[in-house]
Amino acid sequence: MEALLKLDHVTICYNGEPVVQDINLELNKGEILGVVGESGSGKSTIIKAVMGLLGNEGMVTEGDIWYMGRNVVDMSEKELRTLLGPEIAMVFQDSGAALCPIRTVGDQIYESMREHEKISRRECEERTIEMMEKIGLKDGRRVLRSYPFELSGGMNQRVGICISMLQHPSLLLADEPTSALDVIVQKQVVEEMLLLRQEYHTAMIIVTHNIGVVGKMADKVLVLKNGKVMEYGDTRQILDDPQDPYTKELMNSVPRLNRGKLESICTG
Repeated sequence: MEALLKLDHVTICYNGEPVVQDINLELNKGEILGVVGESGSGKSTIIKAVMGLLGNEGMVTEGDIWYMGRNVVDMSEKELRTLLGPEIAMVFQDSGAALCPIRTVGDQIYESMREHEKISRRECEERTIEMMEKIGLKDGRRVLRSYPFELSGGMNQRVGICISMLQHPSLLLADEPTSALDVIVQKQVVEEMLLLRQEYHTAMIIVTHNIGVVGKMADKVLVLKNGKVMEYGDTRQILDDPQDPYTKELMNSVPRLNRGKLESICTG
C-alpha cells in the first residue's frame, strides 16, 4: 500500500543553514503521527514544508516530500494551492490569531470555501453548522455571526478545526493545537479530533510539547532534537521503553501520571 505521505531524506534550510536534517517518515491513511521535542527542534518546520509555507528564506534543500505519489517539493504554487484545503489542511497553534479580527467567522469561512468549490452561502452555513456540532460548538449560527474577539480561546480553536475539516481533507496538520487552551478544553479538543479521524479516516501530524496528547492520540511518534531524529516508531514502545538517551530524558521530565488516561494531557 502506498503511503499517504512520505518524507524521504528531507533536509530543510533557512538562509542556507540546516534546521531539519535527513528526515524520513511515512504516514498512512487514518494514522496519527506525534512530533515531539524541545522548542527549536524543527517540529513546526516539518509541517510547514509539507504545506509549502517555509517562506522566502526557507527551502527543502535535499530529499522529497511525497503526497499520494506526487512530489510536493516540485509543485508550483498554483498546483500546491489546489491541494491545500481539500486534501491537506492545517490547524494553527492560535486559530483566533489566524482569523481576521474585523470580519465575522461566517464571512471568512464562506470565502475560504469558495476558493475551492462553487457553493452558496446557505449551503456553506449548513455544512459549517453540521461540522461545528460534531466538534462541540452547539450554537453554530451565533458563532458564524460573531467576530473572533467575541469568542473564547477554546471556541476559536474549534472554529479553526472546523474550517480545516469542512472539505474532509485526507491529511490534517496541527501545530500545537491544544497549547493555548486550559486542561478541560484540551481534553475536549483531543476527543473531537479523534472523532474526526474515526468519521473521516483523516491522517494527522500533531506537533506538540504535550506528551499526554501524544499518548492519547498518536499511533507513531517522531522525536526531534536540534533538527535530527532521535527516535521514530510505535507510540507505546517509545513512550514506555525509549531507547535513545534524549528520549529517556524527555520522558523523565513528564510527571508520572497514567498515560493511558485522557487526563494525562495536562502534563504538557
